[in-house]
Amino acid sequence: TEETKNADRSGPIGIVTSVVLSNIFGWIYLVTLTSVVTDIPYLLSADNDAGGYAIAQALYTIFNQRYGSGVGGLVCLGVIAVAMFLCGVACITSNSRMGYAFSRDGAMPYSHLWHRVNKHEVPLNIVWLSVLVAFAMALTSLGSQVAFQAMVSIATLGLYISYALPIFFRVTTARKSFVRGPFHLGRYGVIIGWAAVLWVAFITVLFSLPVAYPVGKDVFNYTPVAVGGVLLLSVGSWVFHARFWFKGPIVNVDTY
Repeated sequence: TEETKNADRSGPIGIVTSVVLSNIFGWIYLVTLTSVVTDIPYLLSADNDAGGYAIAQALYTIFNQRYGSGVGGLVCLGVIAVAMFLCGVACITSNSRMGYAFSRDGAMPYSHLWHRVNKHEVPLNIVWLSVLVAFAMALTSLGSQVAFQAMVSIATLGLYISYALPIFFRVTTARKSFVRGPFHLGRYGVIIGWAAVLWVAFITVLFSLPVAYPVGKDVFNYTPVAVGGVLLLSVGSWVFHARFWFKGPIVNVDTY
C-alpha cells in the first residue's frame, strides 16, 4: 500500500479482493487437480515417467490419455513454474523491504550495512541477502526432503502467525483504543477477527502434527521445533535486549 493512492481505502479493498479471487480460482484448481489424482501409489512411484513427482505425473497422464500426448501437462507445469517464480520475486521484494525497514530503525544486526542504498535508491545489500537466504533454504531439498518440507511448513506457519498476531491484539488489548480507517468491517470486525485467530490456532496445531506413522527421523515434523525456536529467540531478544533501546519506527519525514 505504500505506493497506492488512497491507501486507507484501496489497500483493504485490494486485500479483500485478492482473498476472494484466490478462493475462487484456487478452488477450481484444486478440484481439477484432485479429480485426476486416482492411482496414488503409481503417482508416487519412482518408476513412473515423472520419477515420482505426483503432480507432474498426474497432469502428464491425463493429457496423454485424452489427447495421446503429454505436452498439455508440460504446459500446465510451465504455468505453475511461472507462478512459483513470480511468487518468489514477490517474496524477495517483501523480505528486502522488511529488512530495509528493520535495519533503517536499527533493529537488525549490522543495520548500517543493510539499509544502505545505491545511486538508484535501491537497498541492494538487503536484496542480495534475501536472495542468498532463500537460495540457502532451497538447497536443503538436495540433501533432505524432510528438511525442505520443514522449511516450507515453517514459512507457511510463520506467515499465518504473523497475520494473526496483529488481529489478536486488535480484538483483545486494543479493542477499545483501536482507531478504524474509512474501510472497515463494522460490528462484524471483532467476530471475524476472533474467527481468524481461532483458525490460525487450529492450523498451527494441524501443521505441527507428524506427517506419517510410525514417527521416525525420516518423517518427523520439525515445524514445531523450528517455529518454537524462532519464537523463543525473538521473545528472548526482546526481553533481555531490544526493549531497553528500541523505541519504535524512526520517523524520517516531516509531519505537517
